[in-house]
Amino acid sequence: MSKILTPQLGRRHVVRGLVAVTTAALLPNIGAARAAQQQLIATPSQTEGPFYPTDWSGDADNDLVRVIGEAAQAQGQLTHILGRVLDPSGAPIPGAAIEIWQCDATGIYRHPRDTHWFRKRDGSFQGRGRATADAKGAYSFRTIKPVAYPGRTPHIHFAITAPGREPLITQMYVAGEAQNERDGILNGIRDARQRDSVIVSLQPGDSLEPSALMGTFDIVIAR
Repeated sequence: MSKILTPQLGRRHVVRGLVAVTTAALLPNIGAARAAQQQLIATPSQTEGPFYPTDWSGDADNDLVRVIGEAAQAQGQLTHILGRVLDPSGAPIPGAAIEIWQCDATGIYRHPRDTHWFRKRDGSFQGRGRATADAKGAYSFRTIKPVAYPGRTPHIHFAITAPGREPLITQMYVAGEAQNERDGILNGIRDARQRDSVIVSLQPGDSLEPSALMGTFDIVIAR
């Protein structure tokens, strides 16, 4: 009768087996961790402020620098703001409606309550604008570099609405502004990653328009 040989497992085989079992057990957790890392930071919600536009009639497109019926271009540093509207996975949200509003180069909003006897609002600045995200979630605005006014660092207000999602109101800030350190609304964003996500670096934008600035502001809607 032939003898049945039982294979003997060496130490190396045992170790390899343990490593394989351990790795297999960890794979679901590793996958979950990687998925979490790949999730984009949700754009934080911020106050609408007291000067949300009361009048959207007339010229309210994505070019705030030129107003129909006005011969002059708006005062201020010409600036292009480009970006995408995305979900946390990075997928675009096409058809999202984006509204922006900001003060003019002298710090006055296009709003009936923001009046100043000692200076006049720039009538050549549209003050508010609208755009719709394309199939890739992309949008753009031609505006001016935001300026500071008493109590606030330079900023642009954004309102985003998309089908099946909660509306989002937020603000975009400019990197390097000294007032950022003291702005209560900006620093009210406790999550440092979310706070950083709304601070945009403005760079020379001569590729789009001579003497212009440009910045990229991607907006991530969590739900």
